[in-house]
Amino acid sequence: MMMGRLALLLLLAFASLQFFCFADDDNNDDDVVFYESFEESFVGRWIVSNKDDYKGLVALGVDIDVVFGAAGLWKHSKSEGHEDYGLLVSDKARKYAIVKVVDEPVSLKDGTTVLQFETRLQSGIECGGAYIKFLRPQEAGWKPEEFDNGSPYSIMFGPDKCGTTNKVHFIFKHKNPKNGEYVEHHLKYPPSVPSDKLTHVYTATLKRDKEVKIMIDGEEKKKANFLAAEDFDPPLIPAKTIPDPDDKKPEDWDDKEKIPDPNAVKPDDWDEDAPMEIEDEEAVKPEGWLDDEPEEIDDPEATKPEDWDDEEDGVWEPPKMYNPKCAIAPGCGEWKRPMKSNPAYKGKWSPPLIDNPNYKGVWKAREIPNPNYFELDKPDFEPIAAIGIEIWTMQEGILFDNILIAKNEKVAKSYRETKWKPKFEVEKERQQAEEEASGLDFLASIKRKVFNALYQIADIPFLSNYKPQILDHIKKAEKQPNLTMGVLVSTVAIILTIFLKLIFGGKNQQCPRIETKLVPVVAETSDDQGSDGEKVEKAEKNEAAAAARRRRRET
Repeated sequence: MMMGRLALLLLLAFASLQFFCFADDDNNDDDVVFYESFEESFVGRWIVSNKDDYKGLVALGVDIDVVFGAAGLWKHSKSEGHEDYGLLVSDKARKYAIVKVVDEPVSLKDGTTVLQFETRLQSGIECGGAYIKFLRPQEAGWKPEEFDNGSPYSIMFGPDKCGTTNKVHFIFKHKNPKNGEYVEHHLKYPPSVPSDKLTHVYTATLKRDKEVKIMIDGEEKKKANFLAAEDFDPPLIPAKTIPDPDDKKPEDWDDKEKIPDPNAVKPDDWDEDAPMEIEDEEAVKPEGWLDDEPEEIDDPEATKPEDWDDEEDGVWEPPKMYNPKCAIAPGCGEWKRPMKSNPAYKGKWSPPLIDNPNYKGVWKAREIPNPNYFELDKPDFEPIAAIGIEIWTMQEGILFDNILIAKNEKVAKSYRETKWKPKFEVEKERQQAEEEASGLDFLASIKRKVFNALYQIADIPFLSNYKPQILDHIKKAEKQPNLTMGVLVSTVAIILTIFLKLIFGGKNQQCPRIETKLVPVVAETSDDQGSDGEKVEKAEKNEAAAAARRRRRET
């Protein structure tokens, strides 16, 4: 009897173990809906658009397969430093469009769907996109051979950086059930793009509870609710009411809160013609001023180019340079008294403003029910029938790899751990070794950490209104080849100023404009030619000239 019970318990335990093992199977093939590793050539499997802007031809090489045309060059190429292949954008300032139709359309309406892919900006990133479009079925009115920027997609996801744009896009198109129109909804406050040359993996997880989660390199950067008005622009759910387009402001509606005082009279002593500035009669020409010396002279070392044609190019004139005699004198040329503020200046008189007795407030059209309003419990996504890359980039060296659509977050994590992470670790070690070999490891590491921190600060929703200006400052700082720590400190000061402005001055205040001087390290400037001594001498002359100009302005 005891043996029978023991056997039954063992049988139940074994059955339970098998159940849980099956339930937790991270590598269930059914969870992988689509996977592209690019280990095999993409030629014949992916379709390059034959539209004029993207049209390409196929050329098979010994080591790599290439699809190219007037638009751009696609390559089946190894990632630099690895044996791992990817799809490479190899030309700059070109348009690219390539698409892969999946075997069965992928539904996004139920359960979890994970969209994941790797990109590597092998040449860095100045201006380029590396996003992917997950396209609707062809019944929506498109063909793979004619894939272009107007082809209908369900989701667009991935990095994009150019000018003040620095974001990981997440955009979805949703059909309004009332009018049948498709509307593009953009994720608000998306994360910034990593600015290095390493391989990064981007993950977007769509969950059954109306949530989307954006991760970079497995780290969560953003979480949003599809139905929340504060998370997408425009909101998925339209406003219940809208201003009546037929409602017009009455002709007698006075919306001026202040008006000029009709009883005010200009004072008798008000001189509108007085200039803003006058000459400083007390100023005296500095001793040693060189009246007969021009500020600029012909460069004595300049020579006429051999290929210069006077008939075609005109009479050659040597370039000008700053007169070195002026650098050691208070100034050169004709001396003029400096200008000063005119104490009698008042400007054009205008009557003071008073409260408008007829003010009725700001006119607004009356609200009416929105005919396009609808309610949803969850988004009604269109299925994914194809995966397309359609970009216009000023950057070459963009590599796509390991594109995955899965129905299990654990599967996506497993692919990150096995496919992406080993490459990333190798690249990080190589980058560190190169920095150490160049002797710039400490400063480069500090710069990289500071810039990464600044980009993370720029992603804070609290600073969303100021993000373009913050990114503009960071971009300018990144372009300085020999950036001093003073620039980094000043950029941080700008962000802190904005924080203080918002905290103490209100959120509606204008973003403060702070001029920051970017100071290059002269001794390290790679663009200067000649010996170190010549560089230093040139720098000293420039500084002396700048000091002379400052003295003249002050006098």
